[in-house]
Amino acid sequence: MPAIIRHLTATGLIDPGLTADSLADAARHEPADGVYTIANTFETFKTLRLDAHLDRLQDSARRAGVTLTLDRGALRSALRAMIAEAGYGAVRFKITASNAVPNTLLLAIEPFKPLAASIYADGVKVVSALGAARHDPAAKTSAWMHDRKAIEDALPPGTFTALLLDGDGVILEGISSNFYAVLDGELRTASAGMLPGIAQQVVFAVAPEVIAIRRKAITLADVPRCTDAFITSASRGIVPVVAIDAMTIADGAPGAVTRALRRHYAAYVAAHLEEL
Repeated sequence: MPAIIRHLTATGLIDPGLTADSLADAARHEPADGVYTIANTFETFKTLRLDAHLDRLQDSARRAGVTLTLDRGALRSALRAMIAEAGYGAVRFKITASNAVPNTLLLAIEPFKPLAASIYADGVKVVSALGAARHDPAAKTSAWMHDRKAIEDALPPGTFTALLLDGDGVILEGISSNFYAVLDGELRTASAGMLPGIAQQVVFAVAPEVIAIRRKAITLADVPRCTDAFITSASRGIVPVVAIDAMTIADGAPGAVTRALRRHYAAYVAAHLEEL
């Protein structure tokens, strides 16, 4: 099923006549100077922390110099209308703003396809990407979305994603996710040099019930001593990481802390869904 693309203007939704196979394909219709956010719905019309997504979108616009006036009520209504029209059930959606088309949001939706259960059960392998950090990591920009494609296209077979490192080997984040590791009994994650994630907010809310959090990134040299690792993103939740480059995390299976956090994360989602 194809992606559906609409423009949201001050007068309502407009069909621009653009086509795309997916949200990734829809990116070719987006200006390079844009800022965006991606999320998904649950049970067709329910969302999780949508206002947090919109807060970050507005912050990204401010950082990138994009003029953005956001009518949240109109946006919610427009997304609901698109979802109803599509008949896809739960969807993954993208909201893009740009100075190239002022006072207009580009909205795109596609059917939501969760990751295979085996990925959560078995974990994923990732690789490091030295020196590939974003120019302004706190802004979610279309420019980075296009830049990261080169990294994604170069991933070795069987690799889920890449982790961005600074010049000292500090692990900052994934190319579209936040990264965490358990080291010396603490949950470690970067406090700077990365995009604060919406799923990360959920992790910070539930993690104290499981483990202490320390906002300090690990380095690549720390990996052999880690007992757990995982990445998070809004549409994927917590994804266990079992190997980084040629280094296996602990016994090569999702760790106990990761499994516990996944249970708490799922409970949080169930308790905090809201109608679009």
